Parts: sequence; structure tokens; C-alpha cells
Amino acid sequence: MSDVRLTGLSHGGGCGCKIAPGVLSEILKGTAKMPMPPELLVGIETADDAAVYQLNEEQALIATTDFFMPIVDDPYDFGRIAATNAISDVYAMGGRPIMALGLVGMPINVLPLETIGRILEGGEAVCRDAGIPIAGGHTIDSVEPIYGLVVMGLVHPKKVKRNADARAGDVLVLGKPLGVGVLSAALKKDALPADGYARMVATTTKLNKPGTELADLPGVHALTDVTGFGLAGHALELARGARATVAIDWSKVPLLPGVRELAAQGMVTGASGRNWASYGRDVSLPEGFAAEDRALLTDPQTSGGLLVSCDAAAVDDVLGVFRRGGFETAAVVGAVEAGPARLVLR
Repeated sequence: MSDVRLTGLSHGGGCGCKIAPGVLSEILKGTAKMPMPPELLVGIETADDAAVYQLNEEQALIATTDFFMPIVDDPYDFGRIAATNAISDVYAMGGRPIMALGLVGMPINVLPLETIGRILEGGEAVCRDAGIPIAGGHTIDSVEPIYGLVVMGLVHPKKVKRNADARAGDVLVLGKPLGVGVLSAALKKDALPADGYARMVATTTKLNKPGTELADLPGVHALTDVTGFGLAGHALELARGARATVAIDWSKVPLLPGVRELAAQGMVTGASGRNWASYGRDVSLPEGFAAEDRALLTDPQTSGGLLVSCDAAAVDDVLGVFRRGGFETAAVVGAVEAGPARLVLR
């Protein structure tokens, strides 16, 4: 196996590679003018996790793609993390994945073929866990290593869970703890201990399978997954879709062990600051909110958890779905309230 560090070949890693939300909004502002067919139930209008196209009265097709540069140096782990992250978008729509296509860009003259093969093996392992085949794909010779998937899934048209359907009075539940970006920053600076690396890989390779079952609960109104824009960015998407205020109790937000201390030591990604610059004007922080907490609020989550907006009466059922799926740290973190489309931290 090669001695080349995968993370040393890329300028960013994981969902921290995402274009900052403010820049992305500017890029896309003129792209939504094409008329959309009525069968397209979800397009780009609300920055949702995937597109959804109705096939018939019983089935809608979910289509999504996600790819990025290495967040870890182990090629097998990189493949697993990238595949888990890509498949998550189907679960975030309430769907069931059915197949994937591989997206592979590799510096062929730099990385041994064995290393590239291990990346693909990692992706295949996750797809087996999800019960889907990798049915094809596309490869290019690239300056930086890139891996990801196109993923397709199915959902009943009446069970599609958009990020725009939260309601005032809803309770918010977060499925995974925050801090992946901080751990990745520490890894890149050779400051992440072995147990921190193990936690990072464990959370980023845990498939968000509860999303499929959550779609069956009538009290679940909206779903999204927390990825590159951080908890704040994806909570704001819920707020804007609902035209309501999202309030988060920071003391209830689960964090990966040790990440607050690492953030206080400056182990944060550049994406965290870019995220805040893009949407910080729409976030109200309490007086004395620590810099490390703000960094975690905007921390880019690679393969992050599901954020669920549900009726208060459905909270126990939602937490039960998460617990049965092995998501022990899933927690109630806030609520949706009548008011302007903002995020308020308490």
C-alpha cells in the first residue's frame, strides 16, 4: 500500500469541500428558470437533499449524487465514508435506496491502483450494508482524489419528507452528534488520537436507515440530513421552508466526545468560518456564546445525522425509531416557532 497520505493530496476533505452556502446561492440564482414537469415533486427550489420524480400513484423515484475529496488517509475508510454520505440523501427524503453508480476521479500517476481499489471496496461494503448494487459509474484521471456515488431510491409519493414542510409547534430531533469537521481538522494536523479517529469513522459510516421508517410516521413533517453547511445551515433551510423560527437549545445538542476541547484549541475547518460568513446574519446567538460553540454550530458534518421536525406527540415514536436503529445519542434539540425565518440559539 502507498505511503502517500490521501488527505495530503486534496485542499479540503469530506463535506468541508462544499462551496459555501452564500457563494452557492449566487451561482445558482439564475438556474431555476426552466419550467419543471408536474411529476417533479422535489427539485432545486428549496435546496433539498435529493430530487423526487413521481412514477405512478404508488412510487416516486429519488435521485441524488454526492462526492468529495478524502477526509481520512485510509482508502477503505474513505470509500465507506463517501458512500454512506451519498446514500444518506435518499434516507433524508424518507426513501429506500435501490441502486448506485460510482463517481471516481483519481490521480492515476500518484496513487497505486491497489489504493484506488481499496477506496472502491469501501464503497461497495457500505452499499452491501444498504442492500443495493453499484450498477455502473464513471471514472476520470483527476489532480485530486475524488469518490462518491449517484444514488437512486424509491418512496411513496405521499410519504416524501421534504426539508420545507416543518410546522410551527414542531419538535426537532437530531440523530447523530456533531463534531466530524473538528475531528477531521485535528486529523489533518496530526492531533487526533486513535480513539477520536475510531469515533469519527464509526459515526460517518453509520447509515441513516431510520429515515425510511420515519417516513411512515404521520407525525413526522420534515426531514433533512446535517452535512456540509453545519447544523445552523440546515436548520435555517428548515426555517426558510416553514417560514418560521427554528429555536435550538444548545445544551441539548449531542457532541462527539472531545470535540469542544479540540475546537477550543483551534482545530476547526475553514468551512466552518465560510458557513458563518454566509448565513450568520440570520442566526441569533445568546450573549457570551463561546467561539468554540459557534465553530461546532457551523461545523461541516460529513455523513451527519438526520434532523427531524415532528409533532410533539410523535417524539417518543421518533426516538424509538432511532434507538432501534442503534442511534443511542439521538436527542430532542429544539423546536419550530411562529416568527421570522431565523435560527435562534438558547
